[in-house]
Amino acid sequence: MTGKAALRRELLATRALLSHEDVRETAAVLARRALDLPELARARTVAAYVSVGREPGTRALLDALRARGVRVLLPVLLADNDLDWAEYEGGDRLAPAGRGLLEPDGTRLGVDAVLDAEVVLLPGLAVDGRGMRLGRGGGSYDRVLGRLARAGAEPALTVLLYENEVVARVPEEPHDHPVRAVVTPGGVRRFDDQQR
Repeated sequence: MTGKAALRRELLATRALLSHEDVRETAAVLARRALDLPELARARTVAAYVSVGREPGTRALLDALRARGVRVLLPVLLADNDLDWAEYEGGDRLAPAGRGLLEPDGTRLGVDAVLDAEVVLLPGLAVDGRGMRLGRGGGSYDRVLGRLARAGAEPALTVLLYENEVVARVPEEPHDHPVRAVVTPGGVRRFDDQQR
């Protein structure tokens, strides 16, 4: 088993122990902390995702951004694991999709729509002190991050995590991209090039 696979298994097992109340309370705290980020305060377009299961919750944050007038883009999983995007138009406009995901039911904007985002909120399982993120392993966001890099786009890459998911070291591969910040219930931690 690779280092990434072992770490994923460990972190998912820990998440499975969280109660629905833990997840709900953490989501509210994460939304407040994230909304204080200067990058989100000035963003006109944010690419985000709908949390599912015991992922750190994003629903309160999505609704707060939308209430501010921010254009929120949500991913739509394509058959090849790439991500299309559609605008978030409220919780009542989310539809069940494959892999237990929820996706917006509106007009598809294309895979390049993410290039308009000033902030990209990435799902993750862990981040380390260099800002290296561990995802779920499907490769969807690796494609998104590669697309952003090829286009020269530099949105503020941010991940929402539980406290225990900020770890000493995330196994890294050449295609991995670091994030700029991690938001946990305890606060915000920023990363810069000198930490890598």
